[in-house]
Amino acid sequence: MQWCFSQVKGAMDDDVAEADIISTVEFNHSGELLATGDRGGRVVIFQQEVENKGSPELRSEYSVYSTFQSHEPEFDYLKSLEIEEKINKIHKTIKLWKISERDKRPEGYNLKEEDGRYIDPGHVTSLRVPVFRPMDLMVDASPRRVFSNAHTYHINSISVNSDNATYLSADDLRINLWSLEVNNHSFNIVDIKPANMEDLTEIITAAEFHPHQCNTFVYSSSKGNIRLCDMRASALCDQHTKLFEEPEDPSNRSFFSEIISSISDVKFSHSGRYLMTRDYLTVKIWDLNMESRPLETYQVHEYLRSKLCSLYENDCLFDKFECCWNGNDRLGGPVGSTQHTSGLGGKLPLGMSLRF
Repeated sequence: MQWCFSQVKGAMDDDVAEADIISTVEFNHSGELLATGDRGGRVVIFQQEVENKGSPELRSEYSVYSTFQSHEPEFDYLKSLEIEEKINKIHKTIKLWKISERDKRPEGYNLKEEDGRYIDPGHVTSLRVPVFRPMDLMVDASPRRVFSNAHTYHINSISVNSDNATYLSADDLRINLWSLEVNNHSFNIVDIKPANMEDLTEIITAAEFHPHQCNTFVYSSSKGNIRLCDMRASALCDQHTKLFEEPEDPSNRSFFSEIISSISDVKFSHSGRYLMTRDYLTVKIWDLNMESRPLETYQVHEYLRSKLCSLYENDCLFDKFECCWNGNDRLGGPVGSTQHTSGLGGKLPLGMSLRF
């Protein structure tokens, strides 16, 4: 398997401004759109060229579709620290944007000139019907809602529900349920904050809704387990429906075990039958019908196991990595210099794509 650049967006300069550093990248479900966010708070959306949409075997070229400023820098007065405006999920404010296209403009107003100047109604001697004329495509980004003041800690996950009416947001200790139509109120559905913060033993690291069942969601923790919750059982899901956890081998226990076992991301497969989790050194595939152990475990950064001490000293051991399924739910993704492809039981192929 050989890898090569198919396209590079942006300047290939060594001297890059801090605000221009990309902090997050995400495709839409079809792969037609690619969004990037940078540390300057800007969002740039790229669109796949029309001639390549029907030819997935060809290299897909993307061009700039829309650019807008989303977040501005804030200041945490409690910690006396500046909160970066960079675009990612680690923030306290959620913004919903609408991207719209315009390729026609109205002409022939009765009370306004073409240059925008208003006409005195007394000078109007006849009426005309305004018409739409073709124009160059314009893409507008407009903020629809701002959801804020519901999280004490930085948000680590956002997941839209399959009902397309609600979504969840999670921070270190709480998960909130929002309506897309209501931005000033949310419902707390998970709260693991102890009465005494000294008794805190784990934090929430990621959360996601089931792709088809609007009442079901999962969240992962820094202890390396995943909890499946059903909102039909209780308004506050303090009791999970299922707990997915792999027993630790005592012979492999070390000073770094707790750190590297912390799950940084969890994703449902498109079918909703499987879960993919990511920790520092592995990617694991779980079957929702089997809680005791994962179906598959893939070593991602095994060569780093002998370098954990150095990684701990320079704080790289606390880096967080994401994972995602590819479009056809087939298990395949670049790990190091190899390509892994696999299926489970020869019946249902799975898929993953790793980003790190």
